[in-house]
Amino acid sequence: MLTRIFLCVGSERQVSAPVPVAPSRFSSSQRLRVALISPKGPLYRHRGGIWKKSLRYQPLTLTTLAALIPPELPVDVHLIDEGIADVPDDLDADLIGLTVITGTARRAYELADRFRLRGRTVVLGGPHVTLLPEDAQPHADAIVVGYAEDTWPELLRDFAVGALRPRYDQAPGLEIGGRPFPRRDLLPSRHYLTSNVFEATRGCVHACDFCVVPTAWGRTPFQKPVGEVIADIRQHGARKLIFIDLNLVAHRGYALELFTALIPLRLQWYGLATVLLAEDAELLDLCGRSGCRGLLMGLESISPSNLRESHKGFNRPENYRRVVEQLHAHRIALQGCFVFGLDGDRPDVFLKTAEFAVAAGIDLPRFAVVTPFPNTPLYLRLEAEGRILTRDWELYDAQHVVFQPAQMSVQELQQGVEAAWKHAYSLRSIARRIRHSPAPWPVKLGTNLGYRFYAHHLNRFYNCDWIIGRAPSRPAANPAPNPPAPAPSLASLE
Repeated sequence: MLTRIFLCVGSERQVSAPVPVAPSRFSSSQRLRVALISPKGPLYRHRGGIWKKSLRYQPLTLTTLAALIPPELPVDVHLIDEGIADVPDDLDADLIGLTVITGTARRAYELADRFRLRGRTVVLGGPHVTLLPEDAQPHADAIVVGYAEDTWPELLRDFAVGALRPRYDQAPGLEIGGRPFPRRDLLPSRHYLTSNVFEATRGCVHACDFCVVPTAWGRTPFQKPVGEVIADIRQHGARKLIFIDLNLVAHRGYALELFTALIPLRLQWYGLATVLLAEDAELLDLCGRSGCRGLLMGLESISPSNLRESHKGFNRPENYRRVVEQLHAHRIALQGCFVFGLDGDRPDVFLKTAEFAVAAGIDLPRFAVVTPFPNTPLYLRLEAEGRILTRDWELYDAQHVVFQPAQMSVQELQQGVEAAWKHAYSLRSIARRIRHSPAPWPVKLGTNLGYRFYAHHLNRFYNCDWIIGRAPSRPAANPAPNPPAPAPSLASLE
């Protein structure tokens, strides 16, 4: 659930007829009013979410899109992150863009439909739009499929002269380097834990069958020139920062160059990587020396068969303890993520996994329901087997169960995830884990207590009542037919 340039997969440009827009409505003396919105989800929202400022960092999507506005266009841009602010009922803009992940699709469509009824032009993009263009198209005047570095400026130029097309597809040969720095100044930093959020690479070389990335964007990683990454960090004055790259060590040579360039900055940084980092002594040593103090890794399961079937066989549970030890030896804390509901999981998996995470000394264990995001291999397989239970996209948030598990009930899976959280973040478990953590005491104590709060409040936001009919406020919208309709074949996909 990391941010990307998501007013946005396709590799072929689709030539479409223009949407009827009044020709040349904007003269050189007029200013085009653009609003960019990140719709709210259940975790982070201005009203009613479980987290406010405490564990939220400033997203890059909106600020990057703002930076990509062509300089020759006279544009006034307004950014709205529904995690920190409400969308005004009387929002006055010529063009409104919404970035959509699957879990926020319902909210995004609600806003889009409302704006269009008022005569506003609406553009939708992002991971969900890229995975399911046909799902988003009826709610928008135009959609952006794939990464938007080239298509977003093109769309704005077309709109300014009254030639907006209904669809913009990512063109071949995309480069993420040579772009302007994100306009971080356009979102209020006081509402976030940090605005020091950066991106060096994009994509992942692996093909895990539950992951959106290879389905949406393929397995070819994109890289910014290291010099540009360092220049962005310097101009922003960051001393502690987060890299949102999905796998910062996907390309060894690039990672070596980046880590070497970070050393003179004498900063602290946090990011994401795979367990393969622990097998590369040189790269791990350089990672630690560059200032890395924490990494998130998708451990996924303690079952080798689950990992093989998910095409993540390079994860070896018997080595997880060694991974923790290696990271700690380089003063790097580990946020280890596990998913439940894979076909090999039985009802005893929850406590076994939580106990393992505590015994292994994982600094911050995290647990989620495996989620079949649209058109991923996992989704297509479960759909073919008639196991998709709902297409209410708001439930596709890695916490609700939206499919029939193979060896347990929906309720067992939902309740088991909560039980794992509570065990891993009991006071006894916290005490056992953090004594070996290399993180400073205020950090490791604060984060563990924060997740303890989360573990004990899951049922305020996540429950399986929708499946048993006790939550009229959350119906199973667009339930999957029985048997399910075959998935549409998409040549390009979130």
